[in-house]
Amino acid sequence: MKMVIQGGNKLKGRAHINGAKNAIGPLVAATLIVKGDVYFKNVPKLTDLQNLLEIIEGMGAEVEWVKEHELRINTKNIDPGKLDKKKMKRMRFAILLLGPMLARFKKILVPEPGGCSIGNRPIDTHIFALSSLGANIETESDGSLCMRTKELKGNYIILPEFSVTATENLVMAAVYAKGKTSIRLAAAEPHVQDLCRFLNAAGAKIKGVGTHEIEIEGVSSLKAPKKAWTVVPDMLEIGTFAAAAALTKGDIEIGTVVPEHLDAVVSAMRRAGIPFELTKTSLRVKSLGRMNAFHKLQALIYPGFPTDLQAIFGLIATQAHGTSLIQDPLFEGRMGYVNELIKMGANVVIADPHRVIITGPTPLRGTEIRSLDLRAGATMVLAGLIAEGETIIHDAEMVYRGYEALDERLRALGADIQISHE
Repeated sequence: MKMVIQGGNKLKGRAHINGAKNAIGPLVAATLIVKGDVYFKNVPKLTDLQNLLEIIEGMGAEVEWVKEHELRINTKNIDPGKLDKKKMKRMRFAILLLGPMLARFKKILVPEPGGCSIGNRPIDTHIFALSSLGANIETESDGSLCMRTKELKGNYIILPEFSVTATENLVMAAVYAKGKTSIRLAAAEPHVQDLCRFLNAAGAKIKGVGTHEIEIEGVSSLKAPKKAWTVVPDMLEIGTFAAAAALTKGDIEIGTVVPEHLDAVVSAMRRAGIPFELTKTSLRVKSLGRMNAFHKLQALIYPGFPTDLQAIFGLIATQAHGTSLIQDPLFEGRMGYVNELIKMGANVVIADPHRVIITGPTPLRGTEIRSLDLRAGATMVLAGLIAEGETIIHDAEMVYRGYEALDERLRALGADIQISHE
């Protein structure tokens, strides 16, 4: 798939924010340990989610789109022996199934979930976390993981890193572990919080939600909440549309938002001189044009600046006055997008795999570029919106892993975007 963009249009209007991709993944995985019909609202329709739903459907789960963005899932008849190992191996998202499958079935044989183009993402922390609950994990000759336990037991666990998905896997397993589990150096992202609150609504006993110290008292069963669970708004979508308004000198009202999730994002916008109005439910960005360099913008664990917005704000740096140091210590492949921006005319010096120096403002020219991964793809789309002339983005399907109907939503705001299936 390729995306063809004619640059130069100011974006104006209202952008509705969908539920977070990084929230719906663990929520779907958690249905494996929750009895009954589980309903979710504000569910984004993403290719990554569809692939995950196909995996659990293949094992026997009932999956039904009740409304446009409302989903019903029942995993009563799930059979881990029917796991599609090829699909799981291709998909990093599927790693979220390890914890709940182990907690429910006590013995599972799974392939190691697929890799990721943004850098090396081993599953050592996941294995460490689940082993700390008493699981015996061995690697088979074909690379598959055999996980087994007679009974998961609570423990005091200090994670070796602030891993989001390892924290989520550990939480989902620990709710069924005997006794108390204490997790230290737990990730605290909004989607981790959303998972914990959903599990508590289903009968779990989790304390410390939103902190790096989580306490879990094991329970014997979980039951679907009586009301549909509303997936938390995607702070990464919010940041993307905010950047789109700033870059195109537009005026976009973005909602619904959770203000406390956006501290690092609005801090970066304030430093860049991007005008905004933040209320309890919305963020309005009305750009006056001139933006200032960040000087230094570093991706950090939450509540720091999100690595998933680093590329998009790196694009802002190309249009800001002055020199910005953009640093991402989390993944060694995150800076690949700058090579595409250089093709368009950006002034970028690659210091090392984790740091780039960007000087602006520099006008961008439309050309043929490539979407290297999900977030880099979104960055290329925004670059095309401000470039002079026509921009053609190859491998544009990457974007739809995390943004529902992005081209349609941008067109509704005034963008000139067409999709072509190569």
